[in-house]
Amino acid sequence: MTDQITGAESLVRSMEHAGVDVVFGIPGGAILPAYDPLMDSKKVRHILVRHEQGAGHAAEGYAQATGRVGVCMATSGPGATNLVTPIADAYMDSVPMVAITGQVPSKAIGTDAFQEADIRGITMPITKHNFLVTDPHEIPRAMAEAFHIAGTGRPGPVLVDIAKDALQAMTTFDWPTVIDLPGYRPVTRPHSKQVREAARMIVEAKKPVLYVGGGIIKSHANKELLQLAELTGIPVVTTLMARGAFPDSHPLHMGMPGMHGSVSAVGALQKSDLLITLGARFDDRVTGKLDSFAPDARIIHADIDPAEISKNRVADVPIVGDAKEVIVELIIALQAEHESGNVGDYAEWMDLLAHMKATYPLGYDHPTDGTLAPQFVIERLGLIAGPEAIIAAGVGQHQMWAAQFIKYEIPATWLNSGGAGTMGYAVPAAMGAKVGRPEATVWAVDGDGCFQMTNQELVTCAINEIPIKVALINNSSLGMVRQWQTLFYESRYSNTDLHSHRIPDFVKLADAYGCHGLRCESPDDVDATIEKAMSLNDAPVVVDFVVNKDAMVWPMVAAGTSNDEIKVARDLAPKWDRED
Repeated sequence: MTDQITGAESLVRSMEHAGVDVVFGIPGGAILPAYDPLMDSKKVRHILVRHEQGAGHAAEGYAQATGRVGVCMATSGPGATNLVTPIADAYMDSVPMVAITGQVPSKAIGTDAFQEADIRGITMPITKHNFLVTDPHEIPRAMAEAFHIAGTGRPGPVLVDIAKDALQAMTTFDWPTVIDLPGYRPVTRPHSKQVREAARMIVEAKKPVLYVGGGIIKSHANKELLQLAELTGIPVVTTLMARGAFPDSHPLHMGMPGMHGSVSAVGALQKSDLLITLGARFDDRVTGKLDSFAPDARIIHADIDPAEISKNRVADVPIVGDAKEVIVELIIALQAEHESGNVGDYAEWMDLLAHMKATYPLGYDHPTDGTLAPQFVIERLGLIAGPEAIIAAGVGQHQMWAAQFIKYEIPATWLNSGGAGTMGYAVPAAMGAKVGRPEATVWAVDGDGCFQMTNQELVTCAINEIPIKVALINNSSLGMVRQWQTLFYESRYSNTDLHSHRIPDFVKLADAYGCHGLRCESPDDVDATIEKAMSLNDAPVVVDFVVNKDAMVWPMVAAGTSNDEIKVARDLAPKWDRED
């Protein structure tokens, strides 16, 4: 006879069978029954965070650093709604995550009971799927399906909401050996005819570009991408979510495209006659004004999510499939074209792009008053930490500088909130990454605005011996908003001064949180301060880099304008063509 266990015990066993090794969460009334058997689990570590938003972003950081499904847990009502932001963040950036929430007893659902919220309805638009479980026998099946859906196809978040009485009731445990979801059949292998057509277009093109998105990292296709680029000699641009998918040091790499992309990357897209789009989604931050984006380019668009293809830009050759499988098939098709004597000639095109790259490199000015240039701090951090360090960035100017001035050579070393642009992401995401990759050096590059949203998770890090390092780019303001006010609102700085050079004292705050606190205000001290932080591994480290508040992120394409209007400084637009 099968042993009778509680639904809560069934939930913990389900997590164990799903291979979960860590869950980030906070207990509360509705989820409390699950916390008792969780205490006895020998396989699942629970990390008690200080805010549910921190739990969600930590699960994201864990997933992005490891490639595995991240897990977070919260109680009903406000506990669940505090997970909404990281769930939305994970949905936008295709991060595999399972969020487990407690719900009021099933008979109380819909009565406005204490701490009740329709979290399933709330998260319906921002999850791949979600479940409301009221029958304890359904817990293993729901959990197995949740992990399968979260981690397959285009990854994303899945919510499992479980009524309290289902957790308390007696049941038997039956882990499904087969997942049967008739309505969910992700296509991974591309259609061979479409791949052959794409290969034909590639060898005929004169100005092709490999436009690469985060799907390359999700499918672990970086080696195949490198092989494709070197086989063809086609230049590569990597989006914000794809940094590290292709080595920055490679001569074919033109940089990051988009609102704050390099001139060579933005110019490559604008002047191209063929975009080979792999795991990217023609995001508005990349395209700028859509009807002026890459006006002469035909489009090959490969994505595992058919809903993305032709959503923003109509594809001439649509290919549904996993990025790795698409590239493998495309390499075979191109080799066949080459053997037949059809080889693309891109020498003139590469000459033009090399001219752009040499003429308009990324750069910055050092302040004349001797204060710190934030770009310099971030650049030195990248060099000293090395290419194997994991960088988790907040959102704003520091995020863009970290994407621009740190060189990424390895996938899954750059973590950030790309689609949602969530302030407060960096510290908990770095925490999750360090838990998933304890052997790695993990830096959170954060702004003083972002940092003050989730810095309480440093307590979690200190207590749980998770020694992340925080480079706090402290310009005493909401820097990106201030930049827009400078450029578009006549320097009227309405509510962007945070006074962070005075309050709080971040070094004292770090000490209060059980962390090492350091401060750096002089360019001469930057290297020594970073090296000091690198040497401290017994507790988290916070370095308050007091930087110049007038630094701006360049290049820039203003929101809603064409990429042709890119500027490398406030009044300086580049000339695309050599003959200009």
